Amino acid sequence: MKHDVELADASILSHYTQWRPMRPLGGLRKRVFDVVGALILLVLFSPLFLLIAIAVKLDDRGPVLFGHQRVGHNGKSFRCLKFRTMVTESDARLAAYLAENPAALAEWATTRKLRHDIRVTATGRVLRKLSLDELPQLLNVLRGDMSLVGPRPIMGEEMARYGDRGSHYLRSRPGLTGKWQVSGRSDTTYEERVQLDSQYVEHWSFVGDVWIILKTVPVVLFARGAR
Repeated sequence: MKHDVELADASILSHYTQWRPMRPLGGLRKRVFDVVGALILLVLFSPLFLLIAIAVKLDDRGPVLFGHQRVGHNGKSFRCLKFRTMVTESDARLAAYLAENPAALAEWATTRKLRHDIRVTATGRVLRKLSLDELPQLLNVLRGDMSLVGPRPIMGEEMARYGDRGSHYLRSRPGLTGKWQVSGRSDTTYEERVQLDSQYVEHWSFVGDVWIILKTVPVVLFARGAR
């Protein structure tokens, strides 16, 4: 597994021949803020974690958490955690569905999402609507894989869609929330998402991170841009 990850990292960075490893965006100040904030949120949300875990288990027998490889700072791959919102064997079900539905295949190829995803459980739809499925990423923040605020975590295959702006993504730890998440989320195009991520990195400030966190609260409460 470690060897596979190393190969994936090398493949990601091969598109950026001039890339040199850099310290994470924001340095020590941002990292301290991440750790303290994640610890506080984990304590506050611990009862909710338990309730969600029970709901996931009752809805569909299987693991409570789901992890998928994402691209992190300097191109290092990491396992991004979420509460499981899909049925087991979801990959096989998706492949069969896309093979039978050309329109869905086109939508998936463009956005990597489906408006009507047949894999999502009833509990999963609620968790996604309220963005509660992403709470376990607080553990990723503590581990140093992610930041409280940063670009949306992406898969290795998505790096090509960032083009020359991929270097912006690699400079920062991916975020639990970010400029894209408070600017429409799924109501925006992928190109707009790339632009927002790049703008965040180019104009980063500590005050900006705090402002994005404050703006995240109403976005989550009113499920703006969620699907």
